[in-house]
Amino acid sequence: MKLLTVAIPSYNSEEYLERAVNSLLGMGEDIEVLIINDGSTDRTAEIADRYEKQYPEIVKAVHKENGGHGSGVNMGLSLAKGLYFKVLDSDDWFDKEALGKVLKTLRYFSGENRDVFTREPLDCLICNYVYERLLEGKQKVISYKNAFPEEQVFTWDEMYHLHTSQNILMHSVIYRTELLRKCGLKLPEHTFYVDNLFVYQPLAHTKRLYYLNVDLYRYFIGREDQSVNERVMMSRIDQQLRVTKMMIKAQKLEEIPSKKLASYMVKYLAMMMTICTVFLIKIGDEDSMQKKEEIWQFLENEDKELYSAVRSCILGRSMHLRGRAGKRIIILGYQISRKIYGFS
Repeated sequence: MKLLTVAIPSYNSEEYLERAVNSLLGMGEDIEVLIINDGSTDRTAEIADRYEKQYPEIVKAVHKENGGHGSGVNMGLSLAKGLYFKVLDSDDWFDKEALGKVLKTLRYFSGENRDVFTREPLDCLICNYVYERLLEGKQKVISYKNAFPEEQVFTWDEMYHLHTSQNILMHSVIYRTELLRKCGLKLPEHTFYVDNLFVYQPLAHTKRLYYLNVDLYRYFIGREDQSVNERVMMSRIDQQLRVTKMMIKAQKLEEIPSKKLASYMVKYLAMMMTICTVFLIKIGDEDSMQKKEEIWQFLENEDKELYSAVRSCILGRSMHLRGRAGKRIIILGYQISRKIYGFS
């Protein structure tokens, strides 16, 4: 049994893959690295095979037909031998010193020398992440200090307040592998933005969490074809809508066990609804306006309580302004939010 499985979904990643994999090496053999070659047409397969040959106890090269990022994550989760599971995008990387502390923490919580309070398994480890704008020479750390208790296992009811810039993203979570499997997580194929579903669906199933105040995940921002590029997001709006609908169906508001967690999940979903609404308005044709009405109707039909909660929060209220002035306000609000979140 491995301690931590890191899955790296990789499609035509020859420019970045070595940096990602190298950031995981030299940490001992209780880490498992799965390079999921998603039908690449460049040297990705060759690079993956070379790493498996050099580090057979750590790296496994998995070759599959192209199915998109979600398909790669699904494959990694199905093959994972680690007690805990983490996704690393092929153009991102880990800080090695931080990774060492993460592994030390996971060893403690999965070891036999735990005290009475920590005998139950840890469901989720949360770390900071860093927006790396290499082309601009800038960084932005997203820290959860003062949002979660430190140096203790905690529940959702014991967390503090998550500010707007402190969304829990795929970059920040390490879930217990069995928890992901039991909650039925399966990401859609040939679809971007599945990282939102990956982090959102398991939240209500996590009971015991730990925050480690280290800057683990380095998130590369700056490629023109990147999925968070505004032009790219508009061209993929149907995929954004698909993921948002799956998030709506993933969890009934009344079934979320913690009021604090429910409040956070409502805000997360409000952010997703905002993104859909803004880009549909910016596209502006009749079909897009119809899709905007449909996504809100879908939310109301699926869960009226969740619909009311999303509409009641600040982001939700602003999405229903009418007329040209209303549209301008909606778009301006999104642009301000984009700066807060650090999007491209």
